[in-house]
Amino acid sequence: MNPLFKRNRRATLAASAAAMGWLALGAGTAWAQNAWPHRSIRLVVPYPAGGNADSTARLLAAQLSERLQQQVIVDNRPGGGGTIGAGLVAKAPADGYTLLLDATAFTVNPSLFPKLAYEPAKDFAPISQVTRVPMLLVVPAASPLRSVADLIRSARAAPGKLSYASAGNGGAQHLAGELFKQGAKLSMTHIPYRGGAPALTDLVGGQVDLMFSATSASGPFVKSGKLRALAITSDARVPEWPHLPTVAESGVPGFEVNEWNGLFAPAGTPKAVLDLLETETRAALRTAELQRRLGELGVQPVGSSSQEFARFVESESSRWAGVIKASGIRID
Repeated sequence: MNPLFKRNRRATLAASAAAMGWLALGAGTAWAQNAWPHRSIRLVVPYPAGGNADSTARLLAAQLSERLQQQVIVDNRPGGGGTIGAGLVAKAPADGYTLLLDATAFTVNPSLFPKLAYEPAKDFAPISQVTRVPMLLVVPAASPLRSVADLIRSARAAPGKLSYASAGNGGAQHLAGELFKQGAKLSMTHIPYRGGAPALTDLVGGQVDLMFSATSASGPFVKSGKLRALAITSDARVPEWPHLPTVAESGVPGFEVNEWNGLFAPAGTPKAVLDLLETETRAALRTAELQRRLGELGVQPVGSSSQEFARFVESESSRWAGVIKASGIRID
């Protein structure tokens, strides 16, 4: 081969290799510049400011902002029992920049609203269950009912006479009452209110007989002596209420109800983004700071895997569908 030709060929190959190196470097730089997240993230909460979901979202958003090095902004979109905000996220671009922090209603609404504008099982990717909040079965401080057994005996002696309050038709408190009625095979009268605060106010005043209410809401009334707690709705006793029996061990086997919050993304969000969100959410929930702040709210951190959360959502959806069908609950 002509020596001059060989030198030119080597020079050409070297130039090509250099060009490919620069292209690779440029592609890597472009990827780094566009890697998720490279701008702020919107965390939609489909409930009003000030409640458990909102408080949990703001604490989590602060942690994720620090861990992801991008601001996570809480956006309250209340209305329709959580369906308005959830519908907004279902239709958002699946790019990781719009997320949903929802609650128990996420698994209830499909059975209450058969014509939802979205399909929870198809339109969302579960990321992690963030928190769990047990409920207390509470009665007025002056109530003659001092145990779940007392309550069951009283309700069976006079079917429909005892009344139980809730924050509204189809909410977690209402469903807990219906599940209790079905499990204990008794009849009570449901009194729905427009929110948990007025329901608790009337319960303290003795206008209603009992209520299932989150520990974070009813706990302070119990500790101040304005209400009496008969049982807790978790599957086991909790350290904060060590002497309070569960409903299950008090005469209604298998009874367990927890309010909860969980993180979702629109279906189709890239797996790498979902994996990173899962990893950072679970890590945030293991920090002493976030556990302390959630504990102050009476909320238990969970931090499940996406697979565990998906199974939980499916199980809860099936359970509440059965309760709603059996009780005939309707939302007009």
